[in-house]
Amino acid sequence: MSGTISLAQYDITVTNVVRNASPALLYEHGLRNEAGTAISSSGALIAMSGEKTGRSPSDKRIVDEPGSAEDVWWGNVNIKMDEKAFLTNRERAVDYLNTRDQLFVIDGFAGWDPRYRIKVRIVTTRAYHALFMHNMLIRPTRAELQTFGEPDYLILNAGEFSANRYTTGMTSKTSVSLHFGRKEMVILGTQYAGEMKKGVFTIMHYLMPKAGILSMHCSANRGHDGDVSVFFGLSGTGKTTLSADPRRALIGDDEHCWTDEGVFNIEGGCYAKAIHLSPQDEPEIYAAIRFGSVLENVVYDRDTREVDYHSSEITENTRCSYPIEYIPNARIPCMAEHPGNVIFLTADAFGVLPPVAKLTPEQAMYHFISGYTAKVAGTEMGVKEPSATFSACFGAPFLVWHPAKYAELLAEKLKAHGAQTWLVNTGWTGGPYGVGRRMSISHTRAILDAIHNGSLASAPTVKDPVFGFEVPTVCRDVPAEVLQPRETWKDKEAYDAAQKKLAALFQKNFHQYESGASAAVLGAAPKV
Repeated sequence: MSGTISLAQYDITVTNVVRNASPALLYEHGLRNEAGTAISSSGALIAMSGEKTGRSPSDKRIVDEPGSAEDVWWGNVNIKMDEKAFLTNRERAVDYLNTRDQLFVIDGFAGWDPRYRIKVRIVTTRAYHALFMHNMLIRPTRAELQTFGEPDYLILNAGEFSANRYTTGMTSKTSVSLHFGRKEMVILGTQYAGEMKKGVFTIMHYLMPKAGILSMHCSANRGHDGDVSVFFGLSGTGKTTLSADPRRALIGDDEHCWTDEGVFNIEGGCYAKAIHLSPQDEPEIYAAIRFGSVLENVVYDRDTREVDYHSSEITENTRCSYPIEYIPNARIPCMAEHPGNVIFLTADAFGVLPPVAKLTPEQAMYHFISGYTAKVAGTEMGVKEPSATFSACFGAPFLVWHPAKYAELLAEKLKAHGAQTWLVNTGWTGGPYGVGRRMSISHTRAILDAIHNGSLASAPTVKDPVFGFEVPTVCRDVPAEVLQPRETWKDKEAYDAAQKKLAALFQKNFHQYESGASAAVLGAAPKV
């Protein structure tokens, strides 16, 4: 489709524009023109993102403009940029794009539900970026592409060219800036493809709550009887692994919306971590790495093109992007009924939280706003204890509104549809990291089975004296003592001290949200 679209309306004069090219054609362009590009032994396109191998959240900016300024939760997540600085960056990006002999355009949709989807246009210099967004956006049919028209949002990706560090508000040569008034995003100084994906999510994270729809950083799946579960969780908690259940249909692995009609996936593909990937542990994801997929920053054998998934020589954040239909049990279209279960995953390295707890709606809001997990202790600078990590709504870097906005929408959905919220700990039991052991994945899967078949909802519970949630005492295929974390510790006084310490960390973290939270939510805090 080379030359079939003009970009003059964006001040781009390049006439050789390859629009929505097939994966095969994008392979050819990438292999011919982009350093480090290769084909893996399984058929995936290997690409290198250059210096930046992950997102740059400290370089993200949102323009302070009249149409959206009162909606945005300004601060460390959403840093203000003035109009002039954005236009300076935009002109810098356009000037660079105009030096290229050829550009790539991907037109696609964000949101599987036609009632709420938006049209997105990506303009980029790299075939790798085009193939990545071909996978991650919902791919239009030929007829839809012919009538696509102008997009709702435009992303200008000039990531090969640096931002000017002396432009007002810049802190580095990387800039990812979003202007809700102009409906444009500009990328400079980073070739990491995930910036485009999360840029689209940030846009939806603004638009959907504005329309009364809950946008969520979560995975989702559906049982044969139509029961739907959504899984929130930060990195390392098992969000992708546990939602990829061969007995349930995958709706999506990362980004969803909950409307008055049900849930829908925002994306047309999946973006899985590839580090330590194996056919034994994650067979469906492993099998999805084939022709049409993109492998980022992986180490591979130069002769056989076999990928070393255990190597972090380039980065720990190796990734793979693939269309969702590459997962055998994907539900297409990626839409489903209202969730009956909402699951908050946490990897508690303090060994304090139970493997499963039942939350009230108020507790659900509190833990949703908190977004807790823990990082294990390391050896750097003598660190010997786990560290708590809190990320509001289990995805703070992508929030636009105040976290209370998303929590209120979640509470409304839980109440309207009778969904039950569960806190599931995939972290440590029998003691903290270094003393206890990681929760058995077979126990976690047994707990999820009991949630899905309804047996855990009616199981007897005891109230945790500090956190206040109800902890089931019986779950099939899970030893009773495992369900009560204090019973797994040899030193009960040490458990009590660790529990109080974690509760205090929750309280300290929540101070920043108290002004936007109701008395009922504040009352759901752990008691020290």
